[in-house]
Amino acid sequence: MFHDLTLRDGSHAIAHQLTEEFIEDYCKFAEDAGIAVIEVGHGNGLGASSVLIGESLVSDCNMIKIAKKHLKKTKLSVHIIPGLATIARDIEPAIESGVDIFRIASHCTEASLTKTHIEYLREKGKEVYGVLMMSASCSVKKLFDEATKMKSYGAMAIIIMDSTGSYKPNDVTERIKALTKLEIPIGFHGHNNLYLAVANSIAAIESGATIIDVTLRGFGAGAGNTPLEIMAFLYESNSIDKNKILEYCDSFKWPVPLCKPINILTSKYKLFGGFEKHIVKAAEKYKISYIKLIEEISKLSLTAGQEDFIYIIAESLKLSQTS
Repeated sequence: MFHDLTLRDGSHAIAHQLTEEFIEDYCKFAEDAGIAVIEVGHGNGLGASSVLIGESLVSDCNMIKIAKKHLKKTKLSVHIIPGLATIARDIEPAIESGVDIFRIASHCTEASLTKTHIEYLREKGKEVYGVLMMSASCSVKKLFDEATKMKSYGAMAIIIMDSTGSYKPNDVTERIKALTKLEIPIGFHGHNNLYLAVANSIAAIESGATIIDVTLRGFGAGAGNTPLEIMAFLYESNSIDKNKILEYCDSFKWPVPLCKPINILTSKYKLFGGFEKHIVKAAEKYKISYIKLIEEISKLSLTAGQEDFIYIIAESLKLSQTS
């Protein structure tokens, strides 16, 4: 099953400036085209809109409200990172608004942070998945152990994210095959830093993954995601209207992501693709090389939500160069 994250991961590509009009139009398209699941929200999920990370043009509440108005058969999903989203402020309103699937995410070595959120949602009878971000930055065994924790909390599926766009197909095969031993649905979320998102998604399916994250035209953080239109044609499905997907591609108004040198470097150093705009901005602000900045950032284990550290590192690097 394809989960369409155009209205969530795509938010990264345009500094979280998705408009109400586009959200409404895309939800109508998704429903009409027979897409099973779409996800909406700030690029970093519910509760993430802020000056440091990036402010959304449209609030979480309004995004969900607009989506639910136009989705009948298509399920609505949200992305949640504990620490950015809270139960009272973010999750409870999302439940009341009719969100169907809650994907609770953590760094691939910090699954214990998802325990409270997953257990709460299961107690409420909601469909909840565990998501392990930055999954290329730990061993297969560690990934399996962390996924096992999420399953023990009540996660009904596990998604691994190639947040850094670093995987090759054999890496994906090894990890998905290991995770299928958990005997719950396993999913894969690819990024296109090395133009391998489609190949990696195919490897995931052939290794037993049943959930594949996609976005229209690959619209997403950094070099973008696995394109919906390609996967829809590679894997025939009577539920998806492939011609409607192609027609919508032709009218898609946002820039299509491309792999740039900075994306190759973030892949090499296993950095979150959503850092790209902040790295460029910080390098320009402090008049330093983004290559040097990436090398310094790579010495720390930063993950989504820690964008403010990029500017601190850039300022420190500038001071060291001028002293």
